[in-house]
Amino acid sequence: MANDAAHPSRDWLASTPKSLVAWWAPQTILLVGLLLPTPVRAAVWIMALTWMGLACIFNATRCGRTHCRYTGPFYLAMTVPALVLGLGFISASLLGWLILAFVVLLGSKILWWGTERMWGRFS
Repeated sequence: MANDAAHPSRDWLASTPKSLVAWWAPQTILLVGLLLPTPVRAAVWIMALTWMGLACIFNATRCGRTHCRYTGPFYLAMTVPALVLGLGFISASLLGWLILAFVVLLGSKILWWGTERMWGRFS
């Protein structure tokens, strides 16, 4: 298992204000975006997912946080289904968007838990 004290002082997750801006606010925006019309929802979701993905990648680079190496690309990949639903390539009701929200939020939590359990908090 990796050293859990590698670079904790540089970890944005250790800072409440930075964590709120980087992840918690965009996740809230995803959920609030469910109330918006589909084209606006898609744009909001793509921006929020991109924001979180880049924040994870930058955090992994800054401090070596293990899960950020996986959640960053995951969030960026989740922009594709948001774009597909937003452009109407696949017809989806609000239920389809709720399922995507579930996949995004639960998937990121599973990646967080699993990777840090397997390889430690910092690697």
